[in-house]
Amino acid sequence: MTKNNAVVPIEIPVPASQHYSYPPPRGTDTKYPNYKKLLNQLELGGANKINSWLESMRASSPTQIRQNSILGSSLVMPLEDETDEWIEEHPSALFKFEQIMAMSKGKKIVMFLDYDGTLSPIVDDPDHAYMSEAMREAVRDVAMHFPTAIVSGRCTDKVLSFVRLKELYYAGSHGMDIVGPTKGPKHIKSKTKEVLCQPASEFLPIIEEISKALIEKTKMIPGAKVENNKFCVSVHYRCVDEMKWDAVAEQVKSVLNEYPKLRLTQGRKVLEIRPTIKWNKGNALEFLLETLGYADSSEVFPVYIGDDRTDEDAFKVLCEKEQGIGILVSKVPKETNACYSLREPGEVKEFLQELVQWKRSNEH
Repeated sequence: MTKNNAVVPIEIPVPASQHYSYPPPRGTDTKYPNYKKLLNQLELGGANKINSWLESMRASSPTQIRQNSILGSSLVMPLEDETDEWIEEHPSALFKFEQIMAMSKGKKIVMFLDYDGTLSPIVDDPDHAYMSEAMREAVRDVAMHFPTAIVSGRCTDKVLSFVRLKELYYAGSHGMDIVGPTKGPKHIKSKTKEVLCQPASEFLPIIEEISKALIEKTKMIPGAKVENNKFCVSVHYRCVDEMKWDAVAEQVKSVLNEYPKLRLTQGRKVLEIRPTIKWNKGNALEFLLETLGYADSSEVFPVYIGDDRTDEDAFKVLCEKEQGIGILVSKVPKETNACYSLREPGEVKEFLQELVQWKRSNEH
């Protein structure tokens, strides 16, 4: 029985004369692939919807040269001068470290970190996205000095198994499954693991059901992988031949049509089916700040580091609040609400290490 069509929206001292405002000056990113516009096209029906899905899927590979029939122009590798301009508008958080610390002066830093592509490299098999021991040590050291949360599209249990640090907050399933730390330093009040927030708990049975349906529908597509992330389902197509992406889109559409309470969103080479409730990584960030006692506080400086389209919801919250900073992890120019950038997880580790060193030097 058809359940109607699915909704698819798809303290370094600073000279007194030196002043840093928030957010740092930056452009509008209009030259770079407008993925939000592509996702808005997903509300089209029939064949147009599948074509729109395919264009959006291709847009998740910005390093490829390809024709974009929706925008009516080619999406190509940015020219060198355009890359330089983007970097000027979104400078390296490492090069601007002193500026960032100056903006945080007198405030409590709270760290928010995506996992895949931020703490670990993007890999073909999502089950093997392991973080290095050096990265784990860097995150552990940061958590000793600052409240720290991992905000991921993965289910909480999966990302916890990768990170293996009990002194962190974990917001899995794009923030729909938030748990607190089981141990840690003085800024962590609770010593027991308790569920802080599960706004989509009523969707657990339907998520389990659609996960099984998608596994069955995609099993004949080489390279396709379905991952049940508890409150959302991820369909990975990173290892699928691009000529077969239309088959992935068709199968996901055929299943999603049966579930009007679920919607489609997209990350890097992954289609994600989520509940239609208004809850994302931005909401998770706000919830955790409130949990830590910093709701509407001017004394907090959130730092959010992420590489994915889904992290833009958190970057947007920080921009709207004019509070803290967002750091995009990317080697290529992208449309983003983040103010700073880092190129890859190795630079993220270096930034975290520098942050810990800065904190220790200012404690003496």
